[in-house]
This record gives sequence, structure tokens and C-alpha cells, in this order.
Amino acid sequence: MRTTLITGAAGFIGFHLTRRLLANGYEVIGLDNLNGYYDVTLKQARLTELLKYPNFRFYKCDLADAPSLYQLFEEWRPQTVVNLAAQAGVRYSMHNPSVYIQSNIVGFGNILEGCRNHGVEHLIFASSSSVYGANTKMPFSVDDNVDHPLSLYAASKKANELMAHTYAHLYALPVTGLRFFTVYGPWGRPDMALFLFTKAILEERPIDVFNNGQMKRDFTYVDDIVECVYRIMEKPSSANPAWTAEQPQPGSSMAPYRIYNVGSNRPVQLLEFIEVLERCLGKKATRNLLPAQQGDVPITYADVSDLINDFGFKPATPIENGVREFVNWYRTYYRV
Repeated sequence: MRTTLITGAAGFIGFHLTRRLLANGYEVIGLDNLNGYYDVTLKQARLTELLKYPNFRFYKCDLADAPSLYQLFEEWRPQTVVNLAAQAGVRYSMHNPSVYIQSNIVGFGNILEGCRNHGVEHLIFASSSSVYGANTKMPFSVDDNVDHPLSLYAASKKANELMAHTYAHLYALPVTGLRFFTVYGPWGRPDMALFLFTKAILEERPIDVFNNGQMKRDFTYVDDIVECVYRIMEKPSSANPAWTAEQPQPGSSMAPYRIYNVGSNRPVQLLEFIEVLERCLGKKATRNLLPAQQGDVPITYADVSDLINDFGFKPATPIENGVREFVNWYRTYYRV
């Protein structure tokens, strides 16, 4: 099978994608720096699961460490690269901007150079719904202008899209950017709302509900994310013959470059999300209603028509099913 490099393999989405590819016989090279942004033992537990597969190799490496990264490219010559490594978190970016510059800008530049110089046939990279920033036209479309990010995290993801397009244009590197919308599910990140709420409710502590619970998110189950990436991996981007410079479409190009939204196409109010979680836990939450935080957007809502047209797939896991799966995993993993 083809050799695939997955960065951020010990992360939430990276773990699920890597496990899917390994189960299907792919040779996977996993890379992660195992940083302390959240509980490292959770990342190590994910790795333990992946290392059960003989077709998996893991390297602890930071994307900003160009010599080590290029050595890995030289040794393994992956045909496909899926870049899921990044410094995540909107709020964290307000207090630790330099981390985002190093990981999301410098690190991604190193990934692009590695792909360019080692014959990579397709680069897929994680963007984010955060790039839509101050936009209010719903649903968010890949053909919308996204020049008004509201956090450095969002700006770094927008920068990734621009950098990737440049390499697609200059070096004919097929690149596909995926704007993920609020991913959740088993093995999820401890800094995300579902994890924080579940832990607090089970410990009978109040939960902080920002914007008084009125914000809406296009919650997308992780297995749906993995299915999308899996399908996209096997279809490298190509130039859009209908693209014109007179009326440029941001989601495609005259270069082998595409951007897709990956979301459920069904925004759910945070209060409804909490009610679903309460039913799955069999416990009521004590809600600490708070105003919106700086950098937060009131609603995310994905237009996934391009994804459906090009790959015949749309994320469709009901929120009730996805939350139940997370709760079952949480109770098992933490023995609650």
C-alpha cells in the first residue's frame, strides 16, 4: 500500500485517521511533538493503540525542526501527506501568539518544502471554520471572502491556505485544504466543550456556558471527518478549468488547489448540545451563564455542497449518537 505521512498522529483527528488507514493496510508514518498543550498521557494512550499495528512507525518531531522533518521525508518518501499537526485553540492564541507562529506558520512552511522536494503526490492539510471570522452570511461557503479573521489561530489557518496555493501554483503540488467545523467524539481534546462539560458534570461542578448558551456550532462527528479525509486522499486536487482571473473563486484555482468545508451542515445551539449531553450522562448540569468571549463567533454553519458534488459524502451522524459515543468512551477510559 501507499506510504502516508500523518502529522499530529497522536492528536484527536490524527489518531482516528491513522487507525483507519492502518486497519485498511496502509503504511503510515506518524509524526507528533507530544507537546503539553493538553494532557500528554492521553496522547500517549492514543499512540499505544496505534503502535499495536505493525505497519505504523512513529517519530517524535516538531514541524519547526526543519532538518529532522526533511530527514524523515528523505527516508520514507511518502506519496501522500496529511498535515493535522498545529497549535490549536482560539483562546490560547490570545496569550501565546508565538507558539502559533512557530507551529502553524513556520512548521507548515517546512511541510510544504518537504513535499516540494520529495515528490509528494498529494498534500491534505487541516484548515478551520475559524477562517470565516467576522462573516455573517450563512451558510459559510468556500467561495466566500475570508479576509477578516478574529483570532491569530484563524489568521494562521488562512495563512496556510495562501501558502499552500502558492506551492500549488509554483510547483504543481496538488494540495487540498479542509475547513473542519467543531469536531467531537471519542478520544477528543480535553480543552473542547464536550470534554470539559462531561468532566465537570460527572464531578458535580458547574459548567461555564459562554454567550449565555446562545452560540451555535456545526458539530461534526470525528468518524465523518475521517471518512471525508479518506475519500479525499485518493483524489488529488486538479486545476479548475472554469476558474477565471476576472471572477476568481476562492475555493479553487487555475492551480491544483481546492478548499472544502467539512461540517454537518446543521448548526446546533449550545444549550441544545448541553441538553443532549445531560440525557446521555443521566445527570443535569449546573450552568454558569457568561457573556461571549473575545475571539468567539456566534455561529458556524457549513455549506458542504462541493464536498457532496465531488466525493458523494456529507457528514450525517446525529448529535445524539455522537455524544453518546463520546460519553461511553469517557466512562470507559476514565473508569467513571
